[in-house]
Amino acid sequence: MLLENKVAVIYGGGGAVGGAVARAFAREGAQLFLAGRTLMPLEAVAGDVSTAGSPVDVAQVDALDADAVERHAARVVAEAGRLDVSFNLIGYGETQGAPLLEMARERFVGPISTAMEAHFITATTAGRQMVEAGSGVILALTAQAARVPYVNTGGFGVTGAAIEGLCRQLAAELGPHGVRVACLRSGGSPDTPGVEEVWTRHAENAGVSKAEWWATMAEKTALRRLPMLADVANAAVLLASDHATAITAEVTNVTCGELFD
Repeated sequence: MLLENKVAVIYGGGGAVGGAVARAFAREGAQLFLAGRTLMPLEAVAGDVSTAGSPVDVAQVDALDADAVERHAARVVAEAGRLDVSFNLIGYGETQGAPLLEMARERFVGPISTAMEAHFITATTAGRQMVEAGSGVILALTAQAARVPYVNTGGFGVTGAAIEGLCRQLAAELGPHGVRVACLRSGGSPDTPGVEEVWTRHAENAGVSKAEWWATMAEKTALRRLPMLADVANAAVLLASDHATAITAEVTNVTCGELFD
């Protein structure tokens, strides 16, 4: 198993992506600490993971509360002995569906601010624990809009670009201490409820059906398909594992070839 004996914290572990990553990490032997603002979805994911036989802990933690994140990370290390992987997968708030010229400042700025605060808090908290231990992996998720601009995506692409920039700087600062920092850049998984909702809105704006919109998006990729949640989760497993010990300061392309790096 690729993550056997690894201790992983997943913020937003009760969400669609967080849940998929949690299940994949558990399958590969990781000891999981799921954190989020709402217990019910976390407990639902924990139930799946526990059924599979992997140890899992659930905690109500707001990723925007620096003190709460710090206390949780300290508890993880106290109970598990270390913190090997930290992955922030919280939601940032809706921002897509209208041109920038028609968008209120708060709607544009809100998700960017939320993402930057949450990633700074969780990544630096994990980083301090990992630097002391001399090893660890910090992961983040962005999307193709961070690299290629799309109309009517509001602050979504800007948010992704900011997350990637933060990760590159952290990688440069933490690398000498044995800590890796990397991003996964997805093309948007159609089996994610949030993606389905946003793409339905884009389809309506374009005057086509949802199926036609998805087909158009898939046609842009080299593989002629879209990355599903399982694809993203499996890529995260690889990046978190010791098979990726030379990968840091990198954005991994999980777009099925929509982007050609």
